[in-house]
Amino acid sequence: MRKQLTSRRIWLGIFLVALAAGIYLLLNILAPNYIPSNPVSAQEQLQKTTPATQENRLYIPTIGVNVAIVEGTSEAVLEKGAWHRQPQNGNPEKGGNFVLSAHRFQLGLTPQQTSAKSPFYHIEQLKAGDKISVDYGQKRYTYEVVKRYQVDRFAVHIEAPSAIAKLTLYSCDLRGEAMGREVVEAKPLF
Repeated sequence: MRKQLTSRRIWLGIFLVALAAGIYLLLNILAPNYIPSNPVSAQEQLQKTTPATQENRLYIPTIGVNVAIVEGTSEAVLEKGAWHRQPQNGNPEKGGNFVLSAHRFQLGLTPQQTSAKSPFYHIEQLKAGDKISVDYGQKRYTYEVVKRYQVDRFAVHIEAPSAIAKLTLYSCDLRGEAMGREVVEAKPLF
């Protein structure tokens, strides 16, 4: 009887630990829906006319984005914010196609980390007319979304040089990289 009671307690303990782990994982996965990365700060930054920091940053108040803009040659830079892809093709100062990509969903150890590591989680919510601010080279640039569309994952034309100044944001489809990319294009407001 005692052995049977001990066995039941062990199985109950395993069940409770598995249940708690499952709930924690579910909360972590759902975090970007409920824990915005920093919408108040993004909205406040959009209202300012000068950068608050010397760091290059991207602000999208509509979807609560406030992340660093980083350059580099490895996808590891995506862990630090929005990746300035193909810098030779454009930036806010010189014009051209200023391309930024960021993770759509990246699991972290905590719900807050998951939310912070998934800045473009709600990129599909952007619509024509939404404002985007970029601090670049210690100057503030403002853009207005003109269109959003989807492409397959091999569509490299979205990063191509452009004679007109524009901001191109993109990230993977929420269902995964194989399902394509969400793309947002914005025009500069002078």
